[in-house]
Amino acid sequence: MATSPNQPINPDDSLPPVEPPSAAFLVQLFLVPGVIVTIIVCVWLAFHWLAHLGNDPQAYVRTLRRANEGRWQAALNLANDLRGPTGSGLKSDTKLASELGSILDDEVGSGRIGEQSETLRLYLCRALGEFTVPEASPALVRRVSETNDDATTQAAVEALAVLSTNLENTGRSFRDRDVVVDAVLAASTTTNSGVRNACGFTLGVLGGGKSVEGLLRLLGDPATDVRSNAALGLARLGQTDAYEALSEMLSRQDVVLSEKASADEMQSERYKRALIVVNALRGVTMLIDATNQPPPTGVTALIKDLQQDTVAEIRSSAAAVIKKISRIAE
Repeated sequence: MATSPNQPINPDDSLPPVEPPSAAFLVQLFLVPGVIVTIIVCVWLAFHWLAHLGNDPQAYVRTLRRANEGRWQAALNLANDLRGPTGSGLKSDTKLASELGSILDDEVGSGRIGEQSETLRLYLCRALGEFTVPEASPALVRRVSETNDDATTQAAVEALAVLSTNLENTGRSFRDRDVVVDAVLAASTTTNSGVRNACGFTLGVLGGGKSVEGLLRLLGDPATDVRSNAALGLARLGQTDAYEALSEMLSRQDVVLSEKASADEMQSERYKRALIVVNALRGVTMLIDATNQPPPTGVTALIKDLQQDTVAEIRSSAAAVIKKISRIAE
């Protein structure tokens, strides 16, 4: 029926018919937000649990002994806690150190392979290195001596260097240092240059006659990085035999621009060269402090030239070494 222009409009005529809500509408209105809230709560609880895990050392052990793929995260959190300000109590927990060593042994013995297992082993090695008790060393020594996995071996060798420093800083020592040194010496003969490089650093930290012999052998290594680390290890131990290799490091030329290389590659090579030269200057400084004698004239000449280097850090480090040499000469 037609409506007169002057006739008032009925409000019911302008509204669509009212229909009951559909199931899809109810799901969108209630179920989906509920699921989102549940996920947020679960994530918050997970972070809250991880944040408070360090308050209970055995909570770490229980988590790491579960056969699930997320265990490496607990190992990472433990390693970070041990390095942090709240880790002082954990560092001296002999029971925790022994149990972590047992977990590492079990993981290697399980024969599991893949990224998850490898990451777990690496972080367990790192965590054991952060302790200040000798009970952390046996599992690391076994991983150096018995493991065929180069990544785990390298991680264990590096962890032994950290552990050795921590023990020394707290007035402790390995129960049998010779066993530790022998394991690292044996690993230094591997075909993997990364492992040999780590051994050079660790032998310099461990010290002693056997370590010096091993470092002198590594001075003839075919890999430049291994020779460099061996030289720094010898310098740390006050052995002037390091000067020849240090001269090689000081003589490293700046990277020449190449059209074929990308900007990132050039920057990476320049950074590596600067790091090597600065470390060599640090090695010369350690030898000067250990012997109270100036370096050979050839080494001094190289250092003087580096005062004009294009890299500011190299220039400043070289100038500092020259000042130290001048004070000794006076």
